[in-house]
Amino acid sequence: MSASIYRAETSKSVNQFIKDFAVAASNHGFLIHNEDKMEMAHTFGTHGVEVAEGFDLHMIQVCKPAKAAMTLHKNPERAVLLPKFVIVFTKEGKTVVRMLRFSAERVAELIDDADFPNSVVESFNSIIATIEDAL
Repeated sequence: MSASIYRAETSKSVNQFIKDFAVAASNHGFLIHNEDKMEMAHTFGTHGVEVAEGFDLHMIQVCKPAKAAMTLHKNPERAVLLPKFVIVFTKEGKTVVRMLRFSAERVAELIDDADFPNSVVESFNSIIATIEDAL
């Protein structure tokens, strides 16, 4: 499989999951890069776009700055696969968590860089562990 969507859900509220995720992210060496812009209703609103009442989608950008800086210095082509987003929203009374991930084989097809595919998969696995700590 070249790409898949990681799927999880929790009975926690979106806001509680995000708080717990931030703590878990810190414990795993990540930070939330876009804390002030992850709430999409607010982001859309700043651009004059109205959303339906109750719209609570959050796009959380997860980053390890030191690792990202090192990997981009080695090969700037890697940048297209570096932003990692964890998507969180409410569906049918549950908080839903999603993340797009790629296999090492797909990464190797996209970026000609022998060291990068395993590093990306390692990052996806670490983010999934972070999510599961927060569930």
